[in-house]
Amino acid sequence: MTVNSSLLDINDPRRLRAMRACRAITKQRARNFYYGMRLTPEPKRSALYAIYAWMRLIDDLTDSDTSLDRRDALEAFMKKTDQALAGNWQELLDEPLWLALADSVSRFELDKTNLDEMLAGQLLDLRPVKVKTFSELEDYCRKVASTVGRICVKVWGIRDSCSWEETLRLAELRGIAFQLTNILRDLREDYQRGRIYMPAEDLQKHGLTMQELLDWKYPDRCEAFIKEQVVRAENYYHESRKLDEIIERDSLSSLKAMTDVYFHLLQKIARSPQRVVKGERMKLSALHKATIAAGAFLKLKSGSRDRN
Repeated sequence: MTVNSSLLDINDPRRLRAMRACRAITKQRARNFYYGMRLTPEPKRSALYAIYAWMRLIDDLTDSDTSLDRRDALEAFMKKTDQALAGNWQELLDEPLWLALADSVSRFELDKTNLDEMLAGQLLDLRPVKVKTFSELEDYCRKVASTVGRICVKVWGIRDSCSWEETLRLAELRGIAFQLTNILRDLREDYQRGRIYMPAEDLQKHGLTMQELLDWKYPDRCEAFIKEQVVRAENYYHESRKLDEIIERDSLSSLKAMTDVYFHLLQKIARSPQRVVKGERMKLSALHKATIAAGAFLKLKSGSRDRN
């Protein structure tokens, strides 16, 4: 589908209102990403807020406990997405998201295929999920998270002489790293929603069922299983490390802050693996995340002064 959205002046009051609405959603709901996003300069920052708000609403529809048909709701949502990106966002001005999304996709020439793939991944979550192999889990992560990575790098931009092909490959890997971290953090919550993302082949290798893992029935086996999943996620962070050498310098602190927040969360899981099966979601404190963001920002500024 060809995106043909009218691009408003960057200071158009309608655009500014729409972007403020998306910022509010992001600040309220993006527990981890917001600390990195806000380091991105404008207008890139607002584009990230708009994309996040779009994704957040999809997540909410997928996780809704109402009696409404979630598939119908998601398909209606995608029709509005198509309408907005076809240049008809003016018909949807009662919902600021659509103007913000249309402006961001047009301004940064984002590939709508990534939005379509993300929706396809979310549709998979409408039925009970029982992942059999890691290959199957990796494919799911590419749909719901690597797509986000590809969008983000298109907004951030890359340095001269860098390859877009390599950038997108690394962004896919970083997205998988983030999603594997999320899956470990949300292990019990997902199970309660009928979603088992832990590969059955891995559970079987450790002589466990999912219920035994949640009950922490065999502590040594359970801990070994979680730590194996942590190492797997760590490998994706490591394999995508060169992404930090490619992203435009004005946006690098944003990428680094997001990555460090998620990596610190993964390390917290590694230190206390049993906590992922308890009811309380593992997280970093607001102060910890703010400190990480500040460190990423100051490191970038220091590096900039050194080059000068």
